[in-house]
Amino acid sequence: MRFRTVLAAALLVTALGATPASAETAVTFDLPTPSGPHAIGERDVHLVDQARNRELMISVWYPARPGTGPKARYLPAAAAPYFDQGAAPALGLPTGKVDWAAVETHARANAPVRGRWPVVVYSPGWGSLRALGSATAEDLASRGYIVVTIDHTGEAPFVVFPDGRVVFSQGSKDLVAGMRTRVADVRFTLDQLPGIPGLGQSMDLSRVGAIGHSFGGDTAAEVSKVDSRVDAAADLDGWLAYDVDGKQPTRAGAEGVSRPVLLMGSSGSTSDGQPRSHLTSPSWKSLWDHTSAPKQDITLATAMHYSYTDVQWFLPKLAQRVPVDPQVQRTRIGTIDPSASIGVQRAALAGFFGRYVS
Repeated sequence: MRFRTVLAAALLVTALGATPASAETAVTFDLPTPSGPHAIGERDVHLVDQARNRELMISVWYPARPGTGPKARYLPAAAAPYFDQGAAPALGLPTGKVDWAAVETHARANAPVRGRWPVVVYSPGWGSLRALGSATAEDLASRGYIVVTIDHTGEAPFVVFPDGRVVFSQGSKDLVAGMRTRVADVRFTLDQLPGIPGLGQSMDLSRVGAIGHSFGGDTAAEVSKVDSRVDAAADLDGWLAYDVDGKQPTRAGAEGVSRPVLLMGSSGSTSDGQPRSHLTSPSWKSLWDHTSAPKQDITLATAMHYSYTDVQWFLPKLAQRVPVDPQVQRTRIGTIDPSASIGVQRAALAGFFGRYVS
C-alpha cells in the first residue's frame, strides 16, 4: 500500500498536535485558472447519516451568477495547520513556509447558483483530502457541472466540522472495509443532495458522473457498478485492486462495469515504475475485457501518482519560492510539464463527461 499510504501516514502526525505556520509566512499560490465560461461558487456542507451514526463534510462547486464577493479558501482556517504539519513534509516542503490558510480558490464563497446542471461526485485517494481535487472540481464547475467533493471521515487524515471538532484518521489499512464505507458515503451523499438549501434544486440528478483519484477512482468505478444513478465513472490512477500489482481486484476490476468508464494512469502507482494501463495492469485489463460499455484509457507516462491532484500544479509553483526536495517532487509528480498534464486531464474529463453525463 506504499503509494496509497505515504501521504496519509504523514498527515497522521497532525493528531499529535499541529502548530500553525509563522505569522510572517506570506508564500501562497494560485490554482490553475478554470477553462470554462461560467463563474463559479463553492459551499461547504455538513451531512449527518443517522442510520450509520456518521458525519461527512462535502464541498459543492457550481456555476454561479456573476458578481463580487469573498473567494472561497482552499482550506478552512482550522485545517491549515494540520495540513502544513502533515502534508508539507510528505510533499518535500518545509513546514511553516506556506500560508495554507491564505490560499484562495477561483470560486466565490456561497455565491448564488445559476441554472440547473448535471452532477459529478468526487472521491479523494485513500487517506487523502477532498481539497486536493479542488482544481478539477473548479474546472468542471466552470464548464457547467455541479461537483461534489467528499472527505471520508475516519479515513481522511482529518476532517474539520462546523462546530470546530476535528476528527482524525483511525489509521485502518482494511481497504475492503474502506471500500464498503466509501460506496455508502457516496450513495448517501447523492441521496442528500436534493435537500441542500439553495443548491439542491439546481442539481439534475438524472445526469450523474463519478470521479476520483487513486482509491477514489476505484470508488467511482465501484459506485457506478452498484448505483444506477451514476451514468459514467472516471478513475484517475486508481489500481482497481486492493494491491498495487492488480492481482486482488475490486468488484469493478474483476467484473467490469456497465457504464462508460475513463481510465487515466501514470508511472507512479506501480511497483515496477511501468506506466499503468489496461495493457500492463491485470485489474485494469480485467475491467477492460469485462466492460462492453464505452471505455477509454489514457496514460501520462512521465507523470506520477499525485499528478492527478492539485499537487501537480502547486508543488512546482512553491518550488520557485521555498525549498522543495527535488527527489520527492519527482516521486510525487514526475517530470511532465504541469500545464501539459493539466491540459490533457481537463480535455479528457470534459470530453468524457460531455459525452456521457451532459
